[in-house]
Amino acid sequence: MELSTISSNLLYGAFILYLIATFFFGGTIRTKGKEKASTRTGNIAITITIIGFLSQVGYFITRWIASHHAPVSNLFEFTTFFGMMLVLAFIVIYFIYRLNLLGLFTLPVALLVIAYASMFPREISPLIPALKTHWLYIHVTTAALGEAILAVSFAAGLIYLIKSVDQSKLNKKTFWLEFIIYALYATIGFIVITSVFRGIGYDSTFQIPSEMENAEPTKVEFTLPAITGPHNGELITNGAMQPIFNVPEWMSGDKAASKLNTFIWSLLTGLVLYGLTLLILRKRVAAAIQPYLTKVNPDLVDEVSYRAVAIGFPVFTLGALIFAMIWAQQAWNRFWGWDPKEVWALVTWLFYAVFLHLRLSQGWQGERSAWLAVIGFAIIMFNLIAVNLVIAGLHSYA
Repeated sequence: MELSTISSNLLYGAFILYLIATFFFGGTIRTKGKEKASTRTGNIAITITIIGFLSQVGYFITRWIASHHAPVSNLFEFTTFFGMMLVLAFIVIYFIYRLNLLGLFTLPVALLVIAYASMFPREISPLIPALKTHWLYIHVTTAALGEAILAVSFAAGLIYLIKSVDQSKLNKKTFWLEFIIYALYATIGFIVITSVFRGIGYDSTFQIPSEMENAEPTKVEFTLPAITGPHNGELITNGAMQPIFNVPEWMSGDKAASKLNTFIWSLLTGLVLYGLTLLILRKRVAAAIQPYLTKVNPDLVDEVSYRAVAIGFPVFTLGALIFAMIWAQQAWNRFWGWDPKEVWALVTWLFYAVFLHLRLSQGWQGERSAWLAVIGFAIIMFNLIAVNLVIAGLHSYA
């Protein structure tokens, strides 16, 4: 069996094991008097999680051997590595605090991240010249590790908010809490809609006039029906859906319209899935979860959220800013530019710097700290999804 096949099987095995572990962590939500059973179930859950993590490490190593470079050079590889680091961060924090409920909220995020990664091309390809440097490994791996640790803060913050926010009436807090949950549904929507149209083999092609004289028109392929079309583009596939509108001229890049189209489809599909959930539950999602969190210690969850930021922030600083600037100097002969990826890395860093300042100097704890943890992770996911799928820049090779 080829190494690439073994690698794919190991990643799939890790995904299944994380899913099983999630159900076991769910089984730790016990009524009073069943603490021993909850502890036993939690031990099984963390054991399965560790086995799944080792399987994903096996995926990483075998793909590295098969490709002859660290598998962090494209969106599929980076996102799967991000998911692996998220699980590693959870395992470490779990053994510090022994909080089973954290696994019930963290592992589904890791599952979404890995499933999201699987929607991108998985073929092993050689590195382009710009990536043939050891700074690729240093910068990308430390940035992903930092973001993964910060993601654990999000899971803890979400637990705190669902536990503490009054769900008896609709207000600003319950609205934004549901919006956060909807954002997770939108990620699921991306996975679902992409899988459906990939399964039926949908494909349409647009032709864009070249700006160079006597040059052949550029052809852009869409794998989802076109809600948005390329600027000045012409649909040349018979029977395919005509776009509702074309992207503005300022959205540069041949694939800008296709990326925006995918983003819109994800939001719409997530909205449908979220609406169906509301119809089934007949109440808001957070309100349905809240009764199962009666045993949660808010102070402990708040401590986990803060500690994750305190650890993840310096790691993110090293990877996403310091190491990135050193590589930028070598690659582009400047430490800093205003590329979208660089800008949003700086926005993320500034936000978490403010988080720590407010926490340590202004006494922002509990609910206010939890909201900040959730917003911070939203910025990270915007960087991972929207900046990569919609905004073109020097990092578009990824």
